Amino acid sequence: MSAEPIAAYTFTKLVVDDLDAMCDYYCSVFGLHPGTRERFDDGVGGEPIDEVALVANPGDPFGAVSLLCFEQRDPAAASRDEVILGFTTPDLPALVDRLTKAGGELVSPIKEMPSHEIRVAFARDPEGHLCELVELTG
Repeated sequence: MSAEPIAAYTFTKLVVDDLDAMCDYYCSVFGLHPGTRERFDDGVGGEPIDEVALVANPGDPFGAVSLLCFEQRDPAAASRDEVILGFTTPDLPALVDRLTKAGGELVSPIKEMPSHEIRVAFARDPEGHLCELVELTG
């Protein structure tokens, strides 16, 4: 087994109906702090989303382990995905290859996001749970 991790569990995304209310809740109840706030016109399946990273340390806008609240801007976009597991990896194509060979399914192709210094893809495990796969490029 390699000494370097091939992927690390680093974040959870919680799909919510009211982004601001849920961010306020997690901050006031658990002492989290708002980090980055992003708007994406092309989300998981192409639908528009808003997302806020909540972190333990306010000086770290995207902490090593974060809770991200995720709201679909299109109310007609039905989603059964309440939680999205997040993994980072130093080699996204290799992770995607292992995932598909093990019975997982790629939901969206690898997307370059140079403004965020990442490459990202979404996949489902063999039981259908959604995972976001991230390679840091910066």
